[in-house]
Amino acid sequence: MKTLLRLLLKTHHQRNRSGSAQTDKGMTLVELLVGAIMAFLIITPMLGFVVDMLNTDRREQVKSNTEQDLQAALDFIAQDLSQAIYIYDNADITAINSSPTPLPSAPNATPILVFWKRKQIRDAVSVDTNPATRTLPINCNVNNANNCNDTYTRSLVAYYQVRENNLNSIWCQPSGAPCPTRIERYEISEGIMKNPAGTTAATRYFDDNEAKDGQRHSAAFNLNFDWNQPTQNVTNPAGFTNSSFTGSNPQVLVNYIDQSALVPPPPNDECQRALGNPTAQVPGTTTTSPVLETTLKIANPDNTNSFYACVDTSQNIARVTIRGNSLRRLQPNNAEFQTSRSAFFPTATVQVQGLGARGR
Repeated sequence: MKTLLRLLLKTHHQRNRSGSAQTDKGMTLVELLVGAIMAFLIITPMLGFVVDMLNTDRREQVKSNTEQDLQAALDFIAQDLSQAIYIYDNADITAINSSPTPLPSAPNATPILVFWKRKQIRDAVSVDTNPATRTLPINCNVNNANNCNDTYTRSLVAYYQVRENNLNSIWCQPSGAPCPTRIERYEISEGIMKNPAGTTAATRYFDDNEAKDGQRHSAAFNLNFDWNQPTQNVTNPAGFTNSSFTGSNPQVLVNYIDQSALVPPPPNDECQRALGNPTAQVPGTTTTSPVLETTLKIANPDNTNSFYACVDTSQNIARVTIRGNSLRRLQPNNAEFQTSRSAFFPTATVQVQGLGARGR
């Protein structure tokens, strides 16, 4: 009996020892620590690589977006200029702004490209030329009568470079100084003529009761403008009503135009060479002299040369240059030009000749 009991106790003790040995198997604290260190050493460089790849992709996307925006803006300007019938050079713009009828103005806004263009107005002129029986513009093609044709009028178009100083503005994001500059477009439209031979403005154009929106002249259009004196009576200052940009609610063409002054300036004779060294006749003589660079080039006074135009009025040619700033899309600080980061400052240029005849 004692022998049997001793045997049972021995068997039970061996079974317990075997189970304990199996459950004790696993990783020690040292092994866990070593594994964690190895995982950290492997994962950390991979995370850095992924973050760097994402940042690189973001920078490349921003550069691409800036280049596309500049090209789209230049395409729009080129299309506008193709209808130009008179383009003002720098001397002309200075003369206009020194007259009683200056261009619209606002703080930190500089007119860079200003010209008269031909503007089409659809279904606005009666096919009946008899003043007593013709259809008024306001009644043209009512109920699909097809009793009117298209016509052309003139518009004064001005492109401005505007510097934003409000850090909370949508044009200054991400918020921080200095804000980028932008290009805004302003247009003053002429109305449909009632009688081109009219001796007064009142008899020359249809009034508000005879024409509708898009057919009437803008409030800032000067009814006494004369092609023979293109720098006089250009605007009607009484029509300038908007407080944020006197006289208009301008169209923003493109933002993130470079605001840094560290870019190497273009050659001093860039416009003269680009426009073929134009000459002009000296008043009172039969001789000609070269047109000065200061007459041809129109730029912002801050000399950033990020948006400027070269204009030969006699040939009705304009060459427009725009430089963007991709870095400003990413960060408000440290967005100044550096030679090593020139790829973030794309530049685009277009040269266009207008219609080439006043009054067309």
